Amino acid sequence: MTQCLGPVGDSKAATTVSACPCSAETTRGTHAWRAAQIQAVKHATENPLPKEAEMILRVLAGGQAFEDPAGHLTWLYARRYADTDRESWRITMLGRRYLSALDEPRYTSAVYVNSVDLKTRIATVVVIGWNMDIDVTVLADPISNSVGLPLGSLPGRYLDARVNLGATDPDDLVLTRIQLPAQITEDYVAARPLGGAR
Repeated sequence: MTQCLGPVGDSKAATTVSACPCSAETTRGTHAWRAAQIQAVKHATENPLPKEAEMILRVLAGGQAFEDPAGHLTWLYARRYADTDRESWRITMLGRRYLSALDEPRYTSAVYVNSVDLKTRIATVVVIGWNMDIDVTVLADPISNSVGLPLGSLPGRYLDARVNLGATDPDDLVLTRIQLPAQITEDYVAARPLGGAR
């Protein structure tokens, strides 16, 4: 999640890449975008906004008029869920992701880690409850941090995670509450042989 600023070696280079679109959380598929998706989903599912702020966000999504006497727009703006051109407010893509995380069902699924690229800090996993034939690209560090294991020891491991299994695009799958399973059952092994290639 270092974005382009992470690898550069001096302040001049940092200035050059500071506005790079491949660092932007609004650019689908970037590290920053994936990190922002995780943040929004965890916010919605683990520590949601007050109902009043949520309702304003839903009204923004519907393009309707509203009043904000309590000043919730300030917090929505700080969270990057809403934006303004000084004349009107609009919901951002991250705000829409927050709302969809509130509404979409999430299930616990087995996840098998196929590989980890230590340089890019990206992992390819199979979300067994979603599709056993499609590799899913995810950030490796949140997995490592959640289970307390170094990146290099993740390939070949089974994990449990909460996942939005109704997603149609693998990039829209967001894994949260990642943990090592209490035990490896026959269902896991049948779905993905331990330590074996796909």
